[in-house]
Amino acid sequence: MKIFTITLLLCSAVPCLKAQDSIASKQNIPFVLGRIIELRSKTLSEKRVLNIYLPEGYNENAPISYPVIYLLDGSADEDFIHIVGVVQFLNFPWVNVVPKSIVVGIANVDRKRDFTFPTTVLKDKKDFPTTGGSGKFIAFIENELQPFIEKNYKTNSSKTLIGQSLGGLLATEILFKKPALFNKYIIVSPSLWWDNESLLSVTPKVTKPVSVYVAVGNEEKIMVNDVNQLVSILKTDLPKSSVIHFQYFPHEDHATILHRAVYDAFEKMKAGK
Repeated sequence: MKIFTITLLLCSAVPCLKAQDSIASKQNIPFVLGRIIELRSKTLSEKRVLNIYLPEGYNENAPISYPVIYLLDGSADEDFIHIVGVVQFLNFPWVNVVPKSIVVGIANVDRKRDFTFPTTVLKDKKDFPTTGGSGKFIAFIENELQPFIEKNYKTNSSKTLIGQSLGGLLATEILFKKPALFNKYIIVSPSLWWDNESLLSVTPKVTKPVSVYVAVGNEEKIMVNDVNQLVSILKTDLPKSSVIHFQYFPHEDHATILHRAVYDAFEKMKAGK
């Protein structure tokens, strides 16, 4: 009996050792979340880094195509990783809130330059001398970024833009001035105070229905007031068949709101209510 037991243990140890060796040999294999692409922009006269997440099962030779979610502040050390996590979780079959989607994170070079239009406020000009380049950045999105993604990846017509803070300002500017670039907008705590709130005096050029989600947290009074005014404009000036969602998060602030708001946005956009 003792001999049998010893023999069994010795035999069992061999696959265990092999398993340990196999695990050890895999310890240095990278965990790949997505792809990093450098896109040379003639419009911006610089290289731009794109962080791209492709959904599970993505196959260039398969007939299926995917929605694209464009993320401002999409650097690896900004919002790309945790927004991809939300998207990936919400497209699990047992959750089924977001369809399998491509996420394109646009890494920043100078977000104050790219996300703001020219201001008449002298203090802002002095404090942030590079600002005022949103026109070029929007042209980059329209003429270079979207065509590049649509040429190189299996995309369909669904395009979502996510922006927070100055990114929310840019997302609102695109919605007002170039609404056809996206059909879904997730706008979180937008910095509509920029240039003495001048964007709120612009009449949106939206002619086709869009879906818009706007959120704000327990933030400065001007932020909350501006978001309320934005929602009022959207309900008045957008086509009647557009879907507008608004959410106030009393327990979140400017630093903590994005993850919760994006999750909520996808749920509400899926529900259509």
